[in-house]
Amino acid sequence: MKAVGIILAGGNNEMRMGDLTAYRAAAAMPVGGSYRAIDFPLTSMTTSGIGKIAVITQFNSRSLHDHLVSSKWWDLGRKKGGLFVLSPYTSKDNSSWFRGTADSMYQNISFLKRSNEPYVVIASGDAVYKMNFKEIISWHREKEADITVVYKRMDKDVLSKYGIMQMDGDGRILDFEEKPLDPQSDCASLGIYVIGRELLIDLLEGAIAEGRYDFVRDIIIRLRRRLKIYGYEFGGYWSSVGAGVNEYFRTNMDFLNKEIRDEFTKKEPYIDTKPKDEPPVKYNMNAEVSDCVLGSGTIVNGRIEHSIVFRRVFIGDRAVIKNSILMEGCYIGDDCVIENAILDKNVAVSAGRQVIGTEDEPFVVKKDQVI
Repeated sequence: MKAVGIILAGGNNEMRMGDLTAYRAAAAMPVGGSYRAIDFPLTSMTTSGIGKIAVITQFNSRSLHDHLVSSKWWDLGRKKGGLFVLSPYTSKDNSSWFRGTADSMYQNISFLKRSNEPYVVIASGDAVYKMNFKEIISWHREKEADITVVYKRMDKDVLSKYGIMQMDGDGRILDFEEKPLDPQSDCASLGIYVIGRELLIDLLEGAIAEGRYDFVRDIIIRLRRRLKIYGYEFGGYWSSVGAGVNEYFRTNMDFLNKEIRDEFTKKEPYIDTKPKDEPPVKYNMNAEVSDCVLGSGTIVNGRIEHSIVFRRVFIGDRAVIKNSILMEGCYIGDDCVIENAILDKNVAVSAGRQVIGTEDEPFVVKKDQVI
């Protein structure tokens, strides 16, 4: 049941994520104090025995490339297989960027053709979860499916953001709508698929020849009645960090929930990431910290409550941080108040300043800003 993995990490999320993805791909978004979003699908694949993985990048990919510069952290530094980071290739004959998810795989179809594994696991790079792909591939074989789509039952108020599936009693997909205004089911696609490698090659070549470039719209939805496409229900924790600012904020705050945090940090398989060699958090005399996750190298002089603080952050005297996310390298001066906010990398807040948003709309300060 060997498979290769493809992680789609090239989408432009700037409309949904605003300043947070102005300089980075959604797959490179910091999560939980020490991770990047792409760590979660990468780890799920490697711990499921997938030893050959392609990460397809495009927009704002520099920080993502930097994070993936060494494949050994995910046990992919090997002679056979390994990690392949693929970007749009421009030449005299081809100067176009990827025109969609199907086109991104087609432009790198040589990766599939040079592989020998019978199955392909396709996943997006901007979701947080832990999944056993061995079980999904076994289920895919048992059903003799052409394509298996992983889904999760979700609350009604978020269904319009996802592809919604309707299935028969055996799990075969009867209908699939992309981001419907009036969802007819609570089964939301997670953007994770299992498909035969040779079938994927044939479908990509056929779609591109007809000028069709999107994997969901032009293959899944268009061929849903011709192919045997099944849904596989996932019951664990799953959250998308690229769906919007509020979703990103909520996903990080979920790591303050011990049950969710322990799922990733204390239950095998653990989530792998690129390590940083820095000293532990330093709590000075007047520091007060409650219900927080703090990254290494951080120095705390003030008070922090219910917040996610990444590495190398400085919190000044009498500063108060509440219900906020502070990314790497932030500097918070004396007597500052930060509440319901997301401070991007290397933001500096001068002494006495206040940055206050609301729980429904956290205030975002973009990278490298000085307040």
